Amino acid sequence: MNYFIDAFAWIFGGDTGYLDPIPVAFAQQVAYTVVSVVIAGAIATPIGWWIGHTGKGREIAVAISGAARAIPSFGLLILLTLLLGVLRKPEAAVITFVVLAIPSILAGAYAGFEAIDRRVIDAGRSMGMTERQILWRVEVPLGLSLLVGGIRSATLQVVATVTIAAYIGLGGLGQYIITGLELRRIEVIIGGAILVAALALVLDGVFAILQRLAVPRGVVAGLRQSTSSRARAPRMAAA
Repeated sequence: MNYFIDAFAWIFGGDTGYLDPIPVAFAQQVAYTVVSVVIAGAIATPIGWWIGHTGKGREIAVAISGAARAIPSFGLLILLTLLLGVLRKPEAAVITFVVLAIPSILAGAYAGFEAIDRRVIDAGRSMGMTERQILWRVEVPLGLSLLVGGIRSATLQVVATVTIAAYIGLGGLGQYIITGLELRRIEVIIGGAILVAALALVLDGVFAILQRLAVPRGVVAGLRQSTSSRARAPRMAAA
């Protein structure tokens, strides 16, 4: 328990020595996370939508996603740093985190389309909607919630993994954990871990709200009406 008390005292004391101040480390952690997830989203979302819309290439996407998940992030970071050179360490880190984020976003993108009732899409075609209109007016709005869920998962994975960037001198909250290990300062290690966990919890809360807001109003109303009907059915049967 004393270690946790010391960790909070270190966090609120603000004395990080020669390391970056905590607000700066927070900004670095968030910056790498945002840049990586945005790039991964720009790559994975169109591909996932195409797979979900056409029904083609799902097996290939699953295989690629599985392979990407199996790659050890720390090993990839070191390998890319060696290949690109020490002057390209930020690029090596971003590529590593993009590779980590792509599988979750890709899965969320095509799973959102696959979860749509095909009768809704058939009804759109019967009304004379073009494939482009079906994509943007039906599939994207209805599949947006699962896409946001995929982005949420990717963001949490990346924000936790960004801590390894400190190993190659790129800052972030991981610098406290790594330096604490080197100096055998338990309070600094625990403090760094607490800061990473707090940031992850905040981001998770934000994305939970966004995921809820991404559900179309009509779908929410339908779910509520269905739930209400199921709740009334036993009462009517009992009467």
